[in-house]
Amino acid sequence: MSKIAIITDSSCDLPKDLVARLGVSVVPLRVIYKSGEFRDGIDIEAADIYERLEIEVPTTSMPSPEDIYATFEKVRSEGFTHCLVISVSSGLSGTYNTFKLIANEFDDLHIHVIDSKYLSWALGYQVIEASKLVREKLDFGEIVQKIEAMKKQISAYFVVDTLEYLKAGGRIGRVSALFGSMLNVKPIISVDDDGTYFPLTVARGKKQAMKKLYQLVQEHVDSAKASIAIVQGRAEKEAEALADRIRQLGDNISDIYVGTVSPALVVHAGPGLVGLIIKDESKSPLLSR
Repeated sequence: MSKIAIITDSSCDLPKDLVARLGVSVVPLRVIYKSGEFRDGIDIEAADIYERLEIEVPTTSMPSPEDIYATFEKVRSEGFTHCLVISVSSGLSGTYNTFKLIANEFDDLHIHVIDSKYLSWALGYQVIEASKLVREKLDFGEIVQKIEAMKKQISAYFVVDTLEYLKAGGRIGRVSALFGSMLNVKPIISVDDDGTYFPLTVARGKKQAMKKLYQLVQEHVDSAKASIAIVQGRAEKEAEALADRIRQLGDNISDIYVGTVSPALVVHAGPGLVGLIIKDESKSPLLSR
C-alpha cells in the first residue's frame, strides 16, 4: 500500500502550526549575508532581516542540495513510498530543477516534482490541497493531476513600496524599474503562466493600489466563491484593512487568511509588501474559517 509524503519549500509562507498539522515537510531556502548563510525560517526570521536592511541587503538562494537530500532520506526512512514535491516557481528560482535532479538519486522512492508556477500562499494553497487529497486516500497519480490542474484556479497579486529590492535581487522580470522612478506610481505585480512577474496594472499611490486589490476580489466573488490569503511584510494595518473590507463581501468568501511573508520574500520585496492570493473555491473550501 502506498504512503504519500508532501514536500515543499519555505517560500510557501504557510505558518508553522499549519505545516505541522498538515504533516508537510518544508525545505528552507537560504538567506545569504557576507557573514554567512542562514536557513529561511529556521536560523533567521523576517524581523531579523528588517532590522539589518539599512546595514546590508542580503541575497537568497535555493535550498541546499544537502537539505533536499536529507529531506528525501527522512521521508524514505519513515516508510513513505511516494513523494509529491511542490516547489516555488521555476521562473523565480532554481529550486524546482534542484529537487528534480536530487530526486533521481532515490530510485526506491517514487518522487514527482511539480512546478507550482507561484510563490507564497499561491504555492501554499497547492500544498494544502495536496495534503487534503492524501488524507482522502486518492491515488498518487490522481493527486498529481489535480494539483497540476488547480494552478488555473489561483491568482496572485503583489504591491510593494519600492521596486528596488526586486531589482537588486534580479527578480524584476517584465516589471520595469521605470515604474519605481515615476512619482508615487505603484504597479500591481502578478505572475504569468511561465511563473514570472509582470505588471498587471498601475495605481497612483499605495491607497489606490490597495483599492485595486480589493476590486480584484470583488470582481471574482461576484460570480464565484473564493478563499483569500493576504500576506504582508511590515504592512500590518494595510493588510488588516483590506481583509476587513473583503470580509464584508458576503458568503462567496469561503475563508480569509492574513499572515506574514517568509524571510526570503522579505529580501526581495522589502518592507511595505502586501500580497493578495485568490483561490477559486467554487467546488469546496480548503480551510475552515
